[in-house]
Amino acid sequence: MHSPLAVRAQAPLTVDPPTSPGLGWRALGTADGPALRDLVARIEAADNPPYRTSDEEVLEYFDTGHAWSAVGGWDEAGTLRAFGFVRVRHSDITLLRAFCSGGVDPLWRGRRAGGALLDWQCARARQMLVEAGRDAPARIVVHVDDDMVVLARQLLARGFAPRRWYSEMRRDLAQPIPEVPLDTHLSVEPWTEELDDAVRRAHNKAFGDHWGSQPHTPETWNQGRSHFAPGWSFVALDRTSDRTRVAGYLMSGRYDQDWPALGWTEGYTEMVGVLPQWRGRHVASALLVRAMRAYAADGMEYAGLDVDTDNPTGAAGLYARLGYERTRGSAMYTIEI
Repeated sequence: MHSPLAVRAQAPLTVDPPTSPGLGWRALGTADGPALRDLVARIEAADNPPYRTSDEEVLEYFDTGHAWSAVGGWDEAGTLRAFGFVRVRHSDITLLRAFCSGGVDPLWRGRRAGGALLDWQCARARQMLVEAGRDAPARIVVHVDDDMVVLARQLLARGFAPRRWYSEMRRDLAQPIPEVPLDTHLSVEPWTEELDDAVRRAHNKAFGDHWGSQPHTPETWNQGRSHFAPGWSFVALDRTSDRTRVAGYLMSGRYDQDWPALGWTEGYTEMVGVLPQWRGRHVASALLVRAMRAYAADGMEYAGLDVDTDNPTGAAGLYARLGYERTRGSAMYTIEI
């Protein structure tokens, strides 16, 4: 029998704020949102990633659907120069996950702030996993874009290892969009508020066999939707019987703030899923092409999405057959507890 999480996590009794030359560190709260927004903007202006974090997304850092802890480093003039978050989702059941994110002002890099911040996050993550009060397997998670070589090196030095790889893909909507016929009684229809909870339950079933997936509660399902695009979202319904069932779904997001950095406009597929009993019946393809037509009708140049390269349903191959091409990648680094 494995030892309890409280033993495995080796969580420290106390975690002091980071220390680094020239910065004073303290906990961050919602009142620090404007300073955090300005820091994130400076980081992204310097690093020029193919996305930009909106004001709404910054506010979501403080989402109460997660247990979260955050710290910031301030210079003598009172400007926020570094930040870090640790989040543990309340609804995780069979696998507890502590997600770490953060950044350092480009003018303050090379002064040991980043390493001090990572050390704080690792210690605080161990504490928070124990504080969740559930004895289950656990992991500390950091997502790393392919070009973040310094961060990857720092994580490896602290015992993290890359466990999963992801590809961002796009599909040129100027190219012909195929027709995908469905079996009788199957249809793709617009997402509606009335269908949303049925879609949530379908998602939990569709992703139940995916690596690291945990079920969504109604509360967690509705988190992080500041850029949800209902007009670009669709549900595949099966009306074989008098009880209509959800066979699949596609949820989209509209990230206007990303388009100048990307260099093109796109409709973004946040998630697409098909329940096991409907796989192999072209449901995913029908959902994707319906979304492509919706994106194109609104003047988008590309359809975008990301995929776990080891997705057990063969999603990467499906996307390639529909004309999606890889644009960049990322990896999930973890410490398994």
